[in-house]
Amino acid sequence: MTRRARGHGPLALLLRLGGNLIALAGRRRRRLCILTYHRILERPDPLLESEVDLASFRWQMRLLADGFNVLPLPEALQRMRQGTLPPRAVCISFDDGYRSVCELALPVLQEFGLTATIFATTAHLDDGSMWNDRILEAVRRLPEGAFDWEALGLPPALAAGRKGGVVSDAESRLHIATVINEYAKYMPPPERLRVIAALEQCAGNPDTADLMLDRAMIVALTRAGNEIGGHTVTHPILSKVEDEHALREIVDNKHALEQIVRQPLRLFAYPNGKAGVDYDMRHVRMIGAAGYDAAFTTAGGSAGPDSARYEIPRGRPWDRTPIMFGLRLLRWLAQRGA
Repeated sequence: MTRRARGHGPLALLLRLGGNLIALAGRRRRRLCILTYHRILERPDPLLESEVDLASFRWQMRLLADGFNVLPLPEALQRMRQGTLPPRAVCISFDDGYRSVCELALPVLQEFGLTATIFATTAHLDDGSMWNDRILEAVRRLPEGAFDWEALGLPPALAAGRKGGVVSDAESRLHIATVINEYAKYMPPPERLRVIAALEQCAGNPDTADLMLDRAMIVALTRAGNEIGGHTVTHPILSKVEDEHALREIVDNKHALEQIVRQPLRLFAYPNGKAGVDYDMRHVRMIGAAGYDAAFTTAGGSAGPDSARYEIPRGRPWDRTPIMFGLRLLRWLAQRGA
């Protein structure tokens, strides 16, 4: 679909003017904002408050189309290195590979003439969901009341949290799901799966919908002009698995996706993405050896010519109003590198 005519609302005009002034001040070292999304929701979900619903995603994409210069990520990286970025340069990315990217986000991107990079895992291309979504759906369906969290292999400190760890309303379920997710994230994978199985049993073994992209969806995304990037097979915390395991996660994921898209993968995003916590220089070297051109963290802020090739920062769009969303991007673009 061709891009619609630019809007000329007051906010978009303000953002264009502000972004142009920022660009003039740092013409030789213009910076790039790379936004990160995960799931797009049909409607707001109290247990997924950090995820963007479809209506919010549409106004965000409209504002990007009207107020910024949205570039494909490979092109933006090349121009950043060459010093030829346009003012107000922004890229869009999605992590994990949720099917909502194809079913909900893609029509909106096409409506505004935008493209994105999707960093996809490959463990659930045929069916199933990632471990964090299994936890969420189990907590959603837990019966009300107190639980012996320690018996499930979870920390007793969980009971010291909001409402004493008692399952009741949506607020308590969100708190419990968040605590379990943060704890389980750094567990050895076999232990994590045991805890999830026990939690699901307490919840009556709920069926979890197939939430991830399938092969046909990945092909459809690429045919629509989007880039596919690597994100490991099972989304492990690379620093918490053995080197051989980490390398296999990186290489097998790259190979599987290249078989689908029929072209080399150029870009990689670290699972969870915190330097020194979720990955370290061992994994940076693995990414280079696997043949990737660049890799991305979750450090927030903007990228520039000073950004390390395999540790390029990206930021998540937390703001819930257009003015705060736009001003955050301007603040990031105004950053100065080393």
